Amino acid sequence: RWRKVLYERQPFPDNYVDRRFLAELRKNVHAHRYRYGAVVFQSGAVVQQLCSVCVFALTWRYLELGALSPQRLFGAALASSLLGYVLFDAVDGGAGRRESGRTRWADLKSMLVFIAFTYGFSPVLKTLTESVSTDTVYAMSALMLLGHLIFFDYGANAAIVSSTLSLNMAIFASVCLASRLPRSLHTFVVVTFAMQIFALWPMLQKKLKARAPRCYIGVTVLFALAALVGLATISSVGAVLFTLLLLAISCLCPYCLIRLQQLKDNIHGPWDEAEIKEDLSRFLM
Repeated sequence: RWRKVLYERQPFPDNYVDRRFLAELRKNVHAHRYRYGAVVFQSGAVVQQLCSVCVFALTWRYLELGALSPQRLFGAALASSLLGYVLFDAVDGGAGRRESGRTRWADLKSMLVFIAFTYGFSPVLKTLTESVSTDTVYAMSALMLLGHLIFFDYGANAAIVSSTLSLNMAIFASVCLASRLPRSLHTFVVVTFAMQIFALWPMLQKKLKARAPRCYIGVTVLFALAALVGLATISSVGAVLFTLLLLAISCLCPYCLIRLQQLKDNIHGPWDEAEIKEDLSRFLM
């Protein structure tokens, strides 16, 4: 009788198996079954980040055209930041702040230091890319914003995710675009606004997603509508294309994932590699 061992000589070829071998075949043992609604909900992180990039680009364009003054933008950004700061603590009742041990006075000092530092260096940032052509600046900014979207932490555990790299690329793009505005005040306001929308806004998104899912859905829809309305004032064709992109990401891609999941066919059996599940750390002492 054939036995599944290699240390005994048997009257069978090395590649011989009997019928019992395939009896242990298992398919899709560790496969996770997704639901369409859950996948659409998770796609909201991608939609919000695309809208953040769109809102930033539109704000920069309004400043360049003179349709928006830097004083008005700074006031609106400051008011929205204060509102988001209060909402950030109100969502979980201040539990996150108590766990981190960070006080509001420390947050105020950090904000004042950042504003003072950015305002003081805004003339330097304004002249940072004077020797670079405008087309090159626009190309670099587009590539940096694309890299920001690629490396952003959407909640997936992947090697490509890097929150630090993503934020640095977004700030670099904002500095490049701000250097093409007429005054140093414009540069200061754009860099400050970039820090708010690329660093602070995602933190509030994650808190709402974890603590208040319904509020998160409402904020995502309103934010997407605001981005589409603003884009429509610049380019109607761009607004239509951006709408199709958001619908494809939030509706079509989840549908394709659910359909393709039915074709998943991972096999498991006695031919799998051995897994050591025992804790062997005591042998490393």
